[in-house]
Amino acid sequence: MPEVTISIGGREFEVACAEGEEHYLKSAAAMLDAEAQTMLSQIRHLTESRLLLMSGLMLADKTAGVDDSLKVAEQKIAALEAELAEARRAAGGVPDTVVDTMAEIAAQAEALADQIETKVS
Repeated sequence: MPEVTISIGGREFEVACAEGEEHYLKSAAAMLDAEAQTMLSQIRHLTESRLLLMSGLMLADKTAGVDDSLKVAEQKIAALEAELAEARRAAGGVPDTVVDTMAEIAAQAEALADQIETKVS
């Protein structure tokens, strides 16, 4: 297992990780360090354990906010997909064969346009 040196709040730590995961560990450590630096700028004298605890809690709070936002976005997407499906049903829908045929016609038109452009230039 590779050992990686990370810096959190000006303190260095040796941490082991799975082979090939070093980049992820360094990225996570950078996020934790950013929170630790914020904590240190507000409260100068924090013990190592208190600094890591507070920094971890700040990241957890941000993660919880992102999770909440993601759930809201997923609900909106589901509602829009249902609305789209209903609109397609109401309009009789567009069969996949029509969509495929339209894509083929568009590709042929582009190929013809390229040929014409080549002949003109």
